[in-house]
Amino acid sequence: MLCLAAPLQDAVGGVFPKGVDMRHYEIVLLIHPDQSEQVPAMLERYKGMITAGGGKVHREEDWGRRQLAYMINKLAKAHYLCLNIEADQAVMAELEHAFKFNDAVLRHLTVQKKKADTAPSSMMKTVEREEARKASQTEQA
Repeated sequence: MLCLAAPLQDAVGGVFPKGVDMRHYEIVLLIHPDQSEQVPAMLERYKGMITAGGGKVHREEDWGRRQLAYMINKLAKAHYLCLNIEADQAVMAELEHAFKFNDAVLRHLTVQKKKADTAPSSMMKTVEREEARKASQTEQA
């Protein structure tokens, strides 16, 4: 009889030493707009989960409240977060589980990357341009 439980446990990170199977990921989270005040605490909790599992956070970006392309749960706006991390599969499974059961997370997308991205994303550059434009408009008024 073939036993599949042991190799499955090994693949999740049971036997391998920490850091052996680390991969780079980009995670985008859409947070309920009413929970915007709790975003820093949520971000710290997720970063704590990553570092506790031996991973690293290479980049974190808060894109703020943005218009959604379509309605999600009767909402037209959401608070966007982007994280570039390095973690193993066990940490990623734990994060995905936390995202699924957090009612404040409307949607999440995880993409595996070949290398760590540390430079500001094009979306963050757009956010910075919008903030600079708003600041110049308030100065003129």
